[in-house]
This record gives sequence, C-alpha cells and structure tokens, in this order.
Amino acid sequence: MDITELEDQTIYIIREAYAEFDKPGVLWSMGKDSTTMLWLCRKAFFGRIPFPVIHIDTGYKFKEMYDFRAKLVKEWNLDLLVARNEEAKRAGVGPDNSDKLQCCNRLKTEALKNLLESEGFDALILAIRRDEHGIRAKERVFSPRDEDFEWDYKNQPPELWDQYKTKAKDEEHLRIHPLLGWREIDVWEYVKKENIPIVSLYLAKGGKRYRSIGCECCCNPIDSNADTIDKIVEELRISKISERSGRAQDKESAYMMQKLRSLGYM
Repeated sequence: MDITELEDQTIYIIREAYAEFDKPGVLWSMGKDSTTMLWLCRKAFFGRIPFPVIHIDTGYKFKEMYDFRAKLVKEWNLDLLVARNEEAKRAGVGPDNSDKLQCCNRLKTEALKNLLESEGFDALILAIRRDEHGIRAKERVFSPRDEDFEWDYKNQPPELWDQYKTKAKDEEHLRIHPLLGWREIDVWEYVKKENIPIVSLYLAKGGKRYRSIGCECCCNPIDSNADTIDKIVEELRISKISERSGRAQDKESAYMMQKLRSLGYM
C-alpha cells in the first residue's frame, strides 16, 4: 500500500473502534508511531480526539519526552490521563534494582491494568507495527485480552478480507492496532508529508541519534548523521539493523517480549 491507502485504512479502523466501543482510549508513548497515531485520530475526527489519551508513565522517560508531552497536550487540547503504578514505585521497583521483566511488568503492564479497571475502558488503540518486533507480527488489528488482562497469542481471531472481530465478551477488552501494517519507513515518510512533530532525540546530534525511544535507562543511541527527516528516510532505505537494536537486549529477546506481551504489555 502507498501512504494514502495506509492513511485511509487506519482512519477507517479508528472510526470503526470509536463506533463499536463504549469507552475507547488511545495509548501515547510520545514516540514517532504513537504521535502519528494521535495525528491520525485527529484527522479521523476533524481536528479533535473524542476519547482520552493515555500515557503509562514509569518515571524514567527522557526529559525531552516529558517536555514534548506538555507541549502537545496544550497545542492539541488532549484529554490526557497519566497512569503510574505508585505501589510498585514505593516498593522500590525500578531499573536499578529489578530485572527488566519485573520492571516493565510492574511499571507498565500493571499501571495500565489498574487504569483500565478504575476507568472502565473497553478498548485501547495502540500504535504497534508488525515489522517492529517478531512477536508483534502475531497480532491482529482487533486483538482480545481476557479477564486477567492476558493475551492468548495461540488463539487469535481470523481477519480475512479486512473483516474484523470488533466485539468483546463482557470480561474482555480489545486492543486495536491501526498501524499494524505500516513499516518504519512508512511512518517516517508520513511524518515528513504531514509535518508531524517529533521528539528531538530522533534527529542526530554529534553523530548519534535514537531510532527507538522509551525509558532512558533502556535506550542507547545509534551511530547516525541523519539530522533531518529526509536523511532518516534515506538512512532506512539502506539500513540492515533492527529498529529496536538500541533497546535493552534482555527485554528485546523473543522469549522475553512474548512473555511480557502475554501478560498484557503494550
């Protein structure tokens, strides 16, 4: 698909989710994909997002990400909900004294689970892509989670000819992935075309840039001189390196990522 077709399909999925569910929300990590998702949600509803924007805040993001969040909340008039697992933080869970599985599960997955239970969301829109990680390639556009918040990756509904299962049982919520079929280079070409704002960490400075951003403790920059969107696109055309190669490798292994996602990780 070209960019226009991807945009049309994504807007269709977003509108379908809004029509089918009583209380949807969209997750926003401040990364390029989730910010592109917010842009598309705004396009789908003529400049406003008619449901809450959710940030799962571990407390360990880059300062540039928090500054970017504050700026866009104001400029785009976002209904922002920030979820933190304060109990885990009080118990000392964090990158300095916890393994990556425990840290991500307690500070991200449990924080999200607590928010869903307290706010009553029945659907979440996420900006994951199949090409980002092999485990995410197993996902569906409309992906159910059970009453324990878990993802049964061996029992996913079929999605043939763009026919989606948009109904959940009473004890389930659904994850909706409108960007699932996009590639990394598609996102960057769309960011360029639409002039979508991004966190400055993506642009090279001193021969380094971040290709994937999240918690500061889990991200490392890559060697790069791509200090503009055009240069990033050109870099991606020849790159043979995984997009998430700069993330903490013990968390990025196929086993670890599948374990995290089975527990409800984004």
